Amino acid sequence: MENKITKYIFVTGGVVSSLGKGITAASIGRLLKARGYNVTIIKLDPYINVDPGTMSPFQHGEVYVTDDGAETDLDLGHYERFIDSSTGKSNNATTGQIYYNVIMKERRGDFLGKTVQVIPHITDEIKRRILAVGESAAGYDVVLIEVGGTVGDIESLPFLEAIRQFSLDQGHQHVMNIHLTLVPYLRMSGEIKTKPTQHSVMKLREIGLQTDMLICRSQVPVDEGARDKIALFCSLPPEMVIEALDVESIYEVPLEFEKAGVGDKVCDRLGLATSKPDLTRWKHFVNKVKNPSGFVRIAICGKYTELHDSYKSIIEAFVHAGVENDAKVELKWLDSEEIEQKMAETYLADVSGLLVPGGFGERGIEGKIRAIGYARENKMPFLGICLGLQCAVIEFAGNICRLDKANSTEFDATTPHPVIDLMETQVKITDKGGTMRLGAYECVLDQDSKAFQAYKTLTINERHRHRYELNNQYREALAEKGLKVVGFNPRTNLAEILELEDHPWFVGVQFHPELKSRVLNAHPLFREFVRAAIEYKSVRQELEFHEEIYENH
Repeated sequence: MENKITKYIFVTGGVVSSLGKGITAASIGRLLKARGYNVTIIKLDPYINVDPGTMSPFQHGEVYVTDDGAETDLDLGHYERFIDSSTGKSNNATTGQIYYNVIMKERRGDFLGKTVQVIPHITDEIKRRILAVGESAAGYDVVLIEVGGTVGDIESLPFLEAIRQFSLDQGHQHVMNIHLTLVPYLRMSGEIKTKPTQHSVMKLREIGLQTDMLICRSQVPVDEGARDKIALFCSLPPEMVIEALDVESIYEVPLEFEKAGVGDKVCDRLGLATSKPDLTRWKHFVNKVKNPSGFVRIAICGKYTELHDSYKSIIEAFVHAGVENDAKVELKWLDSEEIEQKMAETYLADVSGLLVPGGFGERGIEGKIRAIGYARENKMPFLGICLGLQCAVIEFAGNICRLDKANSTEFDATTPHPVIDLMETQVKITDKGGTMRLGAYECVLDQDSKAFQAYKTLTINERHRHRYELNNQYREALAEKGLKVVGFNPRTNLAEILELEDHPWFVGVQFHPELKSRVLNAHPLFREFVRAAIEYKSVRQELEFHEEIYENH
């Protein structure tokens, strides 16, 4: 029996950063998967950090965590959501990881007698990482590889050289290069400019790479003349120059690519059998995103709200949950430090739900606690994630259980009531990178809980990223007043989910549910949270209506 040959697609970017290479790779992956192919995606990041776990969210956006405990680039979230397939440690490689592995080999003596150099040792390690995924037991038909940064960046050169070598090793017929560029529009002259794209492709050629398909981001349509000019100067057939206009929702991108024939062209280039893709459910989803029947406003109270990418997976989880509730979820961003200066009601009176996300450090904690107190007192739906759960425990312990100065030892090491404390397994750890409780862990649910009603199963697995936990010594005191543990880890007895009695929907989770939300399968907790917010809005509007009638009479 002939061995299956894996195909590889490299996605690079030029002109400017943040053009959407991740969405481009994920969209192409979606089109191939819709044709029945087994697909995965790798992100190659040129920074020297081993992973983004020690980087500020303001620098890098959210840290995406996989089932196997890898702290990765947020683009892996796009990959998982678009192709509906889990990624892992092998799907993200940084310059830091590459050099670290090579240096460890050198220290072991693997290169005795040799001078260790960028070529061939670093480039060989890059190729090894890619091949390890392509030749894995998962049996992938296609592996897409997104290269971070832009062509011309000095730190990207080893990756691009590795791609050049990889193409020679595997054969032209098994490797495709797709380049994403910006075609700017000059409003004053009323014309688009192709020169930046020409120069970007020229830079690729200098490295020894020829692009097979150009995807041109533009604010205005790229006319036939501009397309032909780009094709001529970039040595491409005109049909391989793809226009990529701005769209209302990122989930429209696969559909726009399909209209442009990207799926079939990729298959033709790689010698893959073409077939009609099944995008029916995806089209239905996009239609619901653009044409919802309802509307609800939910507040996100966090400390990194200046950069919305810090909460990218949460944002997308709300899009998915909104579709399943046939409603647009408008997010109101609240800086928790600002709430410390004013009454929480000033910021929350016009919303129908509150989400407090994860985070680290003492800054803004008091604002989060005040916001949670408002949601508790006013029966407003609340979802606390990681630090959000911990803040809910601190608020409840102090204001309801009357535990004076109750706090987390993360914020007050001398608190008389450490309701949140450092996990036992974390006490002796001093290194910061990759040492938290990371990845998927089992959780057993109380059958008489809102969590069970959402999941419809007694055992779940969710992804974590934390060092601190609920102090089990206070579980009974909290439960007596109504804040109960309804989900726990069966091996460690760590509290995973807390719910408040006599409240329409007040749920705190130690894990990060947003990381498992999918385009065609919204996360159960987000789905039910949005549903509760819609009900809260409806009840409030009805009360306001009756109050208005009463006042008029």
